[in-house]
Amino acid sequence: MKSRTPLILLACGSFNPITNMHMRLFELARDHLHKTGRYQVIEGIMSPVNDDYRKKGLVSARHRIAMAKLALETSDWIRVDPWESEQETWTETVKVLRHHYNESLRLLQSKKEFMKNKRPIERSTEDSLSYQHSVLPELKLLCGADFLQTFKTPNLWKEEHIKEIVEKFGLVCISRAGSDPAQYISESELLTQFQHNIFLVKEWIQNEISATQIRYALCRGLSVKYLIPDSVISYIAHHNIYTEESERKNEGDLLQPLKLCNTTVNPLND
Repeated sequence: MKSRTPLILLACGSFNPITNMHMRLFELARDHLHKTGRYQVIEGIMSPVNDDYRKKGLVSARHRIAMAKLALETSDWIRVDPWESEQETWTETVKVLRHHYNESLRLLQSKKEFMKNKRPIERSTEDSLSYQHSVLPELKLLCGADFLQTFKTPNLWKEEHIKEIVEKFGLVCISRAGSDPAQYISESELLTQFQHNIFLVKEWIQNEISATQIRYALCRGLSVKYLIPDSVISYIAHHNIYTEESERKNEGDLLQPLKLCNTTVNPLND
């Protein structure tokens, strides 16, 4: 039986706040990739965007990281990573992918070095098999299908960044009601060229939970129970995070990618 390629899913976005839908994207993607028979998803990574992204209503990364950690306490394979949010300024998505690719490479090299330095008598059969089959995991960007449409937005993307993402890494796109990702691909010569590396996943239970709508409800004192984890609801209440004042944060500002012009955008709107 042919062995499966290990794979890591990376989602970049605001996660403002994290919702049940954000977590469902990972589960849907993992199921789809496993059913191909080619992959074994070994990890999911959420990477909240830097505060310097300047999106309207974007609360501090400190809070967004904390809420994501609380939400993911029940997951045994998805984690939140603070690297992107801890940089001095906003970081292009392709650079976030490069960082996590290099981290995977470093971990693999460390594992091989550790096994090489073990005395033969100390190596178990399991260790030997693990060493023989150590391969670098593939890293793919997880996103909503409407993300493909942003590639056409003027000044949001560098052409070479789009090419690197779809050629070197690949995309896993979860469909949403009203989106037609196959059409987005067919309308782009570059996406068509690398469509073998773009996985389109149909969301079999339509779920339109939006972080924007969650914030709207919270600002008006409405219940968001069962839309986001209880632990996140408690955290928001304790810190009084989402208010009419917080929604005005960065109001009138241009997104950092547009300020810099011809740069990239993060794939999950919220």
